[in-house]
Amino acid sequence: MACCGEAPRRDRTYGRRMERRTTTDPLMMEAAALARIEAVSAHDSAKAQARSMWALGDYHRFAKQTVWALGPLLVQACGIAAGQRVLDVAAGTGNVAIRAAETGADVVASDLTPESLEAGRTEARAHGVDLDWVEADAEALPFADGEFDVVTSALGAIFAPDQQAVADELVRVCRPGGTIGMINFTPGGLAAEFFALLGRYAAPPPGAPSPLLWGSKKHVRELFGGSLDPLELKVDRYVERSSDPEAYCALFEETFGPLIAIRGSLAEDPERLAALEREFREFAVRANVGPAAGRAEYPYEHLLVLGRKGGS
Repeated sequence: MACCGEAPRRDRTYGRRMERRTTTDPLMMEAAALARIEAVSAHDSAKAQARSMWALGDYHRFAKQTVWALGPLLVQACGIAAGQRVLDVAAGTGNVAIRAAETGADVVASDLTPESLEAGRTEARAHGVDLDWVEADAEALPFADGEFDVVTSALGAIFAPDQQAVADELVRVCRPGGTIGMINFTPGGLAAEFFALLGRYAAPPPGAPSPLLWGSKKHVRELFGGSLDPLELKVDRYVERSSDPEAYCALFEETFGPLIAIRGSLAEDPERLAALEREFREFAVRANVGPAAGRAEYPYEHLLVLGRKGGS
């Protein structure tokens, strides 16, 4: 993994850091050490599982047909321009990063999944741009403090389990006076219904908060504290389109890693698998707001987060 000024790794469980206590009792010290080892092991196992899950299917095909239009929106909102040093966190296959590079900015795209980075490199070549692709965990970014003028993430970093660690890292690697921009699903939009459907067939990791909390204005303010001033929060929406609801379902079943993983886990339970497929198709029909004789349309609500790091 390429790195520059690697950040110290934190011991953490899902959603909160390990509490540290000082003791001189050998048995308590041994128990505490074992607890830390178990926590790190669980953390690493969860990361490996997440990496494997997002590698399933064809995320680039999925992104191109669903969220690809969000890249230029975030680049424009952040005012990314030539000469700036930009980091896109949980970049996927380059939705934001490639568009940032097209402005002439010096861009690094980081993601946990090597397969996404490889697809991104291919897409970048097709766009005629050059940028760095770095395998990295959003909770412990391998970059120096204040290294970037702009730090972005679109529907990516929200899936990391330790949300406070992610917010801290976004701020840490951004220079004083620099910009942090995110696009996050909201708790009240169509994404909430979609993820609730998946959750009925595969429970999230123990203690992992909902990624939709990143779409709550109150929660985002709490995560960033007073580190971003001003902090602008604006609710908007984008639309995913398909030829019809059945094709929309097929796209997810063929390309979207989390759904592919759930379907695989239900392979020996054909009744539950059939129930998931039935519910997903009912969702796709019910949520379609497109014209009766036209393409299927699915409006997803999102929160645009735009902040400036304090200092100078």
